Amino acid sequence: MHPAKRTMLWINVLGGIAVLGSYAWGLATHADPGVVWGGVPEALKPLYTVSMLSAAVGYFLFGGYLLFAVDGDRLPIVNRCFVLILVPSALWMPLTFQMLATPSPGLWIAIRVVLALVGLGSIGLLGALVTMGPGSSRVGHVLAIVGALAFCVQTALLDALVWPAYFP
Repeated sequence: MHPAKRTMLWINVLGGIAVLGSYAWGLATHADPGVVWGGVPEALKPLYTVSMLSAAVGYFLFGGYLLFAVDGDRLPIVNRCFVLILVPSALWMPLTFQMLATPSPGLWIAIRVVLALVGLGSIGLLGALVTMGPGSSRVGHVLAIVGALAFCVQTALLDALVWPAYFP
């Protein structure tokens, strides 16, 4: 396996564990984890649910494509984008619960920064996919771009812009 592909795999395994672990911690240690919705209107929550599921499927589409259909020499920028997505993603829930417990302007700025970094990483990944060409699979390339678009809608639009507008 190409070293950059091995790196991508490790970034995603370790980063995925960190993100899922932070969510598991949040759900396990807080009586009402639903408070992280903030003031998001009930009418928007179904949109978020569909978007989250689409983003998750999209992540597997573009991740699989990058791992199996793209030359490893083209992945260093992609690996940076994955780090930019996963590290801040693992920080969001702990920061949000801390903000709910002891609100402060610094925590609010930290939350906004981590959400912006995730959004920037996802946009960077989409840009890399668009500019790198179809690799060994044209259909896979299109599916990866569609998946990255779904991921961008969730991270760069809903998470980074819409959710903060409704958070208390």
